[in-house]
Amino acid sequence: MTAGGPSRIVVTGVGVVSPVGIGNDSFWDNLIHGRSGIDTLRSIPSDNLKSKVAAQVRGFDPVGHIYHKKFIKVMSRDIQLGVASASMAMKDAGLSRGDVDPERLGVEFGAGHISSTPEELLDAARSLAEASLGKLDASSGFSKESMDQIPPLWLIKQLPNMPACHVAIEHDARGPNNTITSCESSALLALAEAVRTIQRNAADVMIVGACSSHIHPLELTRLNLMESLSPIDDPHLACRPFDRDRTGTVVGEGAGTVVIERYEHAVARGATIYGEVLGVGAGCDGAGVNNLETGVGLQRAIAAALRSAQLTPGDLGHINAHGKGTYRDDLAEARAYHAVLGSIADRIPVTALKSYFGVFDAGAGAVELVGSLLALKHRQIPITLNYRNPDPLCDLKVVHQEPLRMQNGIALTVNRTRVGQSAAAVIRAI
Repeated sequence: MTAGGPSRIVVTGVGVVSPVGIGNDSFWDNLIHGRSGIDTLRSIPSDNLKSKVAAQVRGFDPVGHIYHKKFIKVMSRDIQLGVASASMAMKDAGLSRGDVDPERLGVEFGAGHISSTPEELLDAARSLAEASLGKLDASSGFSKESMDQIPPLWLIKQLPNMPACHVAIEHDARGPNNTITSCESSALLALAEAVRTIQRNAADVMIVGACSSHIHPLELTRLNLMESLSPIDDPHLACRPFDRDRTGTVVGEGAGTVVIERYEHAVARGATIYGEVLGVGAGCDGAGVNNLETGVGLQRAIAAALRSAQLTPGDLGHINAHGKGTYRDDLAEARAYHAVLGSIADRIPVTALKSYFGVFDAGAGAVELVGSLLALKHRQIPITLNYRNPDPLCDLKVVHQEPLRMQNGIALTVNRTRVGQSAAAVIRAI
């Protein structure tokens, strides 16, 4: 503990696997040059889908990034992306197995809904159909013969706590281990819990991240029914956060991880520091349409993060927005900024990175967190893609046309779910 307050917590490593790039250098280069990861969906037939574009991670080979290769066969794509990003972050932090007491190294990871592929249950379903003579109804159940057709380790690929488990195995992290499943807000909520874990002296170093993939037949079908996905086939127009003519969001996949530790611990081992976590907050809209439309939960999260950081709105240099690209969500987010930040809400630069890679549950927030830290490192704010016609109802200073040189090294990064769970973090460059 530092004199008069809790320990200072800093970020010493970042790793990312995203549609915009695999690895920090590729990811940042594409961000700062405005290269989108959104393209026509090709890996899965899209003829019957409302949205025919997606942000897919291309060229990813888990064998090149995962140490315990025998476990790859029991990892879903979501988990593979997450474990790979964690290994990148640990390497970036300069930490190898044994550098930190295993019992003082913990993992806090966010995960989303992980679907099984239809093929994995095909034999069991076929056996059931044959046993029932093709006459299935709601009372039909899997017989022992049908159950025997399901691979014994099938469920391990779908459990949301498995990313944290595999990351712990990869790095021999025997300290606190927890999983957050709160959609897009998972990564920042995981960061908040990891910060508290170190501050209560339960760990020296925490591996924090989140992963998700919506490039999946079942997930794409579900989201085309439930989400406000953009019907525009042109990848360069599909996702337009805060633009007056926005028509919806785009599905994607990816993972991001950061390594955090006490400032003194990082300095003692000569680590490179990306930034300091000054404060993290959370909130929820609660019941009622008015709360949802005004982003009350996000208001609470931002206010709590600023209080924790002991800062005022005027101290912020820029905002890394949730920027989902749907009419309702962007409007609620903008209203939240105006409610909490007051008269300067329209003067703080805002960037929305989902314009590059869409939305993919827990993983999107983690990739955005990595984007925030790399922006602080390079002192540049990436543009928001496809922002051409400002929405007067949002009234925000959206960075577009060209990257903005950073004048102030304090960033606010936020995430919000479709049902109002929100999280916010204030990070300062060092």
